[in-house]
Amino acid sequence: MKILTWQGFLVGFNLWAPIMAIYFAKVTGSYVLSLSVFSIAMISSAVFEIPTGVFSDLIGRRYTTILSGLFLTLMGVAYAVGLNYGWLVVGAILEGLARALNSGNNNALLYDSLNKSDRKEELEKYMGYIGAAEQWASGVAAILGGILAAISFKLAMWLSVIPLLLCFITSWWLVEVENTNKGEGNVYLHLKESLGNFIKNKKIRLLSLSSIIGFGLSEAGFQFRSVFVLGLWPLWAVGIAQMLSNVGAAIGFGWSGKLIKKFKAANILMFDKIFSKIIDLVALIFPSVASPALMSTTSLLYGPSEVVENSLFQKEFSDKQRATMGSLNSLGRSIFFAIAALGLGWLADLTSPRVALIGGQILGITSVWLTWKLLQVIRDSNQESCR
Repeated sequence: MKILTWQGFLVGFNLWAPIMAIYFAKVTGSYVLSLSVFSIAMISSAVFEIPTGVFSDLIGRRYTTILSGLFLTLMGVAYAVGLNYGWLVVGAILEGLARALNSGNNNALLYDSLNKSDRKEELEKYMGYIGAAEQWASGVAAILGGILAAISFKLAMWLSVIPLLLCFITSWWLVEVENTNKGEGNVYLHLKESLGNFIKNKKIRLLSLSSIIGFGLSEAGFQFRSVFVLGLWPLWAVGIAQMLSNVGAAIGFGWSGKLIKKFKAANILMFDKIFSKIIDLVALIFPSVASPALMSTTSLLYGPSEVVENSLFQKEFSDKQRATMGSLNSLGRSIFFAIAALGLGWLADLTSPRVALIGGQILGITSVWLTWKLLQVIRDSNQESCR
């Protein structure tokens, strides 16, 4: 668990995070091409999702994590070189492969490790610890990244490669947890069984759809937010807005376990969806120098919401296809993000970044409705179990 926490910290210590959209726009000269890099990363992630999830279930979590660390490091190098759009595309493909290897694997490794020591009831707590470590690191890196970008974009990009390399090195220290419920080596049978679980389980269907739509629109908007912030704050201060979001998320992750015990999991998801939409729309419709700070407050519930979502998934997934089923959900998230990012970039080139972000928030109301339907299903299920 300590190594997974450190890896979360190293991945989070990303100096380029607050300036990526701006950097890509400088290289490509277009908002839609800038966001297309994020889309390519997600599309390549979608392509690799299922085989890598099956690979994790059949071959092992440790070796999957090692490969992910290697591709993350190569991704960092490609982005840092960044001579033209082609280099960014190569970095995006490597990022997609690393994302695919990570998506269902790391949560499955954490669950398997806790399950082996009869501590799986502590899953939410440790997910919170790892998420908090990543967010605290991101907060510190955001401040440094903004300042370094004001000096040199290239300097910020190259320095970001160092923690990725350390993440690759530490992955060799992980201990493999044997999966006693491994399936046979038939990938298609493995995938068919996993799809069957999605189709039969209504909770997973609603949670997946809410996750896919919510992530696609919110993450695309978050990645593009720095362009909006740059219109209100100077470049060196852009990292401060990112830092505020990361600190809020770190606090939220740290309190996730206690909040989940005090409030029902689905209620946390629902409140986060509604609160975030209201705050972001107000900040975007009435833009001011306070808007970036106001939008950062939505991150306070990001941690508990992510922990709840991942925990609900892990409890509904079967042991046999745990990572594969996680990858199926990530597949949908990746595809929808790619579509949403291209749509936001096109709308921003046509109108303005602010209008594009408002459009994304309005479309995201669909995720609120799906979460409300999920809440009803969970309540009905709890009532039936009490009879």
